[in-house]
Amino acid sequence: MPSQDTSYRMLIVEDDPDVGQAVKDFFEFSGYDVTLATDGESALERMRKNEDFDIVLLDVMLPNKNGFDVLKESQEMGFDAPVLMLTGKGEQEDILRGFGLGADDYVVKPFNAEELSMRVKAILHRTQPPDKTPMDIYYVGDVEINFSTHEARRNGDDLSFTALEYDIMRYLIQNRGRTVTRKQLLRDVWGIEQEIITRTIDRHIASIRKKIEPDPASPTYIETVYGLGYRYTGD
Repeated sequence: MPSQDTSYRMLIVEDDPDVGQAVKDFFEFSGYDVTLATDGESALERMRKNEDFDIVLLDVMLPNKNGFDVLKESQEMGFDAPVLMLTGKGEQEDILRGFGLGADDYVVKPFNAEELSMRVKAILHRTQPPDKTPMDIYYVGDVEINFSTHEARRNGDDLSFTALEYDIMRYLIQNRGRTVTRKQLLRDVWGIEQEIITRTIDRHIASIRKKIEPDPASPTYIETVYGLGYRYTGD
């Protein structure tokens, strides 16, 4: 389970009172300063006031103005905080539309709160200056991994991860429950766009498994999806 001790300012735009309050409570418990708006117009009004939000969680299906319109108009007014879109729609065209308008990420309801938290942290790590990024600690079984300080321990004993292994673990955790292909790892972690065949990824995964898995020969946390890549399943 992740933990952090930050006070980032978050705007949640969600018209469902139960969902909005639950997400608000979750992030406030995690240390965020959260404002909740229940429709597109009130969200835009807060953005017009230039409130110093660090991130926005924006529902697509909103009264008065939908999330796509809110995103478009907010950018036209110069609002530049990163936006993660929340929606019950999972159609590819909606996802592409959101990214095309400048959304930083996209989560389809119903979502796991821990996954949402990891995606928010990933966005903040990309968009905030280094001195504002959160202490990002994640637990894999009895292994504690601190992604900010690049330290890892098991039952108090230090574990030695390479910088690349930290990046791979972060990427797998951010995509928890999803199959991550070798091509995606090469592109998003290594920064390699070309179609190449390599066993380097497999060697790094094997090394990580030796450090986090109770039995590396029978992995519990990082599954192999044969012919495709890997999937982090968590606890």
